[in-house]
Amino acid sequence: MDLDAAGYLRFVASLVFVIGLMLALLWALRRFGPAGMVVRPGTRRRLGVIESSALDGRRRLVLVRCDDTEHLLLIGGVSDLVVESRTVAPATEDKA
Repeated sequence: MDLDAAGYLRFVASLVFVIGLMLALLWALRRFGPAGMVVRPGTRRRLGVIESSALDGRRRLVLVRCDDTEHLLLIGGVSDLVVESRTVAPATEDKA
């Protein structure tokens, strides 16, 4: 397959078009997308999954942190259960 100058130009134009579509999609997700899907720089996340472990085929233990409280959850069974809740020291940011 031999490409001439018009073929190369068409290839570059298509590549620029696809990259432009990807950038437009990223912008739209940041602007209008669901919260938590894309994190804006400089914002502190309040909710996070610290660790997760499978117990069997259906049930999992999940450690979730919300602000300065950690919750150990047993999920996937007949009903979900809070196994333990405890307050942890807030994370300090080192500004060195």
